[in-house]
Amino acid sequence: MRSPFQISVINDEISQDFDHTCAIAAREFGMQWIEIRGMWNKNVLKLDANEIAEARRILEKYKLRVTDIASPLFKVDWPAAPKSEFSPKRDQFNADFTYEQQDEVLERSIELAKAFRTHRVRCFDFWRLADPAPHRAAINQKLLEAATKAGKHKVLLVLENEFACNTATGAEAAKTLGAIPSSDLMLNWDPGNAAARGERPYPDGYSLLPKNRIGHCHCKDAVPGKNGKEYDWAAMGHGMIDWVAQFRALKMDGYKHAVSLETHWRGAGTPEESTRQSWAGMKELMQKAGVLNI
Repeated sequence: MRSPFQISVINDEISQDFDHTCAIAAREFGMQWIEIRGMWNKNVLKLDANEIAEARRILEKYKLRVTDIASPLFKVDWPAAPKSEFSPKRDQFNADFTYEQQDEVLERSIELAKAFRTHRVRCFDFWRLADPAPHRAAINQKLLEAATKAGKHKVLLVLENEFACNTATGAEAAKTLGAIPSSDLMLNWDPGNAAARGERPYPDGYSLLPKNRIGHCHCKDAVPGKNGKEYDWAAMGHGMIDWVAQFRALKMDGYKHAVSLETHWRGAGTPEESTRQSWAGMKELMQKAGVLNI
């Protein structure tokens, strides 16, 4: 499988059994890369030394490399602001860290990046506020401080545009990156999240992005929602995102980092089967775009 990109999948979108997940990613999907978020019903940040060693053994067994640590860094409420409507009632992907713990989350994420031989850590910019404007400068400063600290360890922060956070779209990502001109902070471009916030991610959102600041890409699809919902997730290739054109544009713009399947859609009944079907769609889209040869 040849591509200008590092083709991967977020591991716990398949299963909490890390060995089983890696077997599917490597032997069935033909991937050489994987993105780590959680395993064995634990967020990656909560793995102990023995579990990290076991995970590394499994990665070696299947000859998989890690694209990044999918950390929950800054996926919390911004202090001294009205509580966000997106503030979860339960933990997200087995992550239940507080704002006061974010320095520890950053330090642990950097440690894990080194342990898993990657130099990228995913982050967010806090649960979405009804009016982020009074807090935006302080949020940007927090991101800059974290990126600078990570950079001293030769680790790059990749900020995900997350529909439930303050940077949700391509337009918002362009503003955030413009306000934080640091080479230690790049974007985890997620067209699915932009679509969920009402933006047409390609070409509209993507056209606004500084292409040299895209450091990671999540792949999922979305459709207009039913029963009052604004959107629903869909298998790759069955939604409203022009992924063929998006993949072509990434290649043309010289992007060489990860395109990581983040299924989210569960229409096939189980996470594993849903990811299997979404990977089939993603593979077909990439072949049509001329960015994958099998």
